[in-house]
Amino acid sequence: MKKVSIIGAGMTKFGERWDKSLKELVVEAGIKALVDSNLSGNEIEAVYGGTMAAGRLVGQEHVGALLADAMGLNPLPSIRVEAACASGGMALREAYMAIASGYHDVVVVGGVEKMTDVSTGDATIALAGAGDVEWEYFSGATFPAVYALLAKKHMAEFGTTEEQMAQVAVKNHENGSKNEYAQYQNKITLEQVMKSKPIAEPLKILDCSPITDGAAALVLASSDIARKYSDTPIEISGVGMASDTLPLHDRASLIELNATKVAAEKAYRQAGVTPKEINFAEVHDCFTIAELLAVEDLGFFPKGKGGPATQEGETALNSKISINTSGGLKACGHPVGATGVKQAVEATWQLRGEGKGRQVDNAEIGLTHNVGGSGATAIVHIMKRVN
Repeated sequence: MKKVSIIGAGMTKFGERWDKSLKELVVEAGIKALVDSNLSGNEIEAVYGGTMAAGRLVGQEHVGALLADAMGLNPLPSIRVEAACASGGMALREAYMAIASGYHDVVVVGGVEKMTDVSTGDATIALAGAGDVEWEYFSGATFPAVYALLAKKHMAEFGTTEEQMAQVAVKNHENGSKNEYAQYQNKITLEQVMKSKPIAEPLKILDCSPITDGAAALVLASSDIARKYSDTPIEISGVGMASDTLPLHDRASLIELNATKVAAEKAYRQAGVTPKEINFAEVHDCFTIAELLAVEDLGFFPKGKGGPATQEGETALNSKISINTSGGLKACGHPVGATGVKQAVEATWQLRGEGKGRQVDNAEIGLTHNVGGSGATAIVHIMKRVN
């Protein structure tokens, strides 16, 4: 396979973007990425876009065509990719494969979601489709309840505490406060998390990622031509994807996300690295328990030790491993179709040394981890700086 590099990255500010339409968010992120890549539109060969629920949220289907049209890239092939909350990561994987296979040399990857134009109830219904509607949603189990079950099991097995989960939110808001693109740029305290409104025991409102609008974009190129466009190309050195059962009740275990473990093993093997060599990671913290599961399933800490490690500061910026330097889904926001691409944008900036006030020291290798639903899809990318 050919090697693949990121040569351009851009994103919108995440948040309640009532000032922008879905199309305008796409254009803003896409133009930033194209300008960053120093290439012209006629050099692009295809577009891959991730979005989960544009039809239900804003009434817009046929998103692939919209992406090319809005960015003035007709008549290029433009493909919409959907994998629930992992739609952005899936779009990146498909774009990577298109270049690695030799079929294309330069492609654009985008992710977008416009979630705040509908009521919270309607957004909840749209998100519920990422789980098993028949067995979970029809029984009243929306995603806070589903992840609460995972949290309760982890607490029972390992003694994980609500305070340890809350520390995830505190740490990610600390990082988000340094990110101009984040939905929430305010720091919070452990006490604030613990006293926030209960949502699904033991999860509280400040354990949960928000409803968000936003878009992110990348330009990928074959590594053998990447330096034609960028002095700092970022190589995608490992890619892994795996699936699991849609409903929780069919899972072999509720103390891990097996799809994450399998996807990570594939990515590590392809990249030729171990978890100990990863300097930072953007992981899928849709709920605080999800980050604890992720840092364990990705091999950064033994199973059951994610809580204590977080509480002791081992996942803070420039500690043992910097987790969610962007603020994660919790503070940066979670426009579901855009999240996986945003994670890669953040990784690109970190590896270029462009993390501003949240820069990881001596960042050489980064990882992104994007999950669909409660773990039925997991996608891991490993990226490295090319010296």
